[in-house]
Amino acid sequence: MLGATTSFDLIRRDLPAALDRTAKQPTVERASERYLEALSSIKTVEDFLSNDRVYNFAMKAFGLEDMTYAKAFMRKVLVEGIDDKESFANKLSDNRYKEFAETFNFARYGKTTMAFERTQQVVVDKYIRQTLEEDTGAESEGARLALYFERAAPSITSTFSILADTALMKVVQVAFGIPTEIGALDIDKQAAFYEQRLDIEDLKDPEKLQKLLTRFTAMYDTTETSAQVTSPALSLFGPSSAGIDGNLLLSLQSYRSGGF
Repeated sequence: MLGATTSFDLIRRDLPAALDRTAKQPTVERASERYLEALSSIKTVEDFLSNDRVYNFAMKAFGLEDMTYAKAFMRKVLVEGIDDKESFANKLSDNRYKEFAETFNFARYGKTTMAFERTQQVVVDKYIRQTLEEDTGAESEGARLALYFERAAPSITSTFSILADTALMKVVQVAFGIPTEIGALDIDKQAAFYEQRLDIEDLKDPEKLQKLLTRFTAMYDTTETSAQVTSPALSLFGPSSAGIDGNLLLSLQSYRSGGF
């Protein structure tokens, strides 16, 4: 098993080559081909949700694979879209749902939704990156966390975005030595605590972002790896609410929405 620092550095030295190798994996290549081939048959939200080849591929591409079962939840995300600031996706703390609704924007484009580049090769590229991160996690969970944080950084708009995502939160906790017990505080107090340690604007600066991730991987190798040998961590990727009925998630995932 490689350490987080070594694994992350090896991939970052030539990320395009790593992505190309992943894209050429037979299972990835075939899944991508089948996804693209099926797009012409998708005209509505119901078409999208009922076509497992397209729906499952898209969910994995956006890192939402563990939410694939929650179709009632995803239907609401897609039907309401993003144009109305009060729409469901816009109210969710996790930005991945907004990005998903923006890409598969049936609310705005209807039957032509799947004709755009962003629903075609862009989604395939996301799927390949997601697969690369998962493969990396088999060698080093810390390196996978770093790659994920790097990819997600541009869409992080507030500390609430971090608190809504256990993987993002783990990176910040390790990098800044934040104890997990902080999670017992009121959510607004947690947000204020994180804001004192991390300037969200720094995540838009490539140099500052890389400095943060270098700090994270070094700290991860020091404080986390040895602990996991005797007590393996649960996966930090995917909703902690996996297994809960999709209709109940309509309530659980709408923090700060004031209802819908």
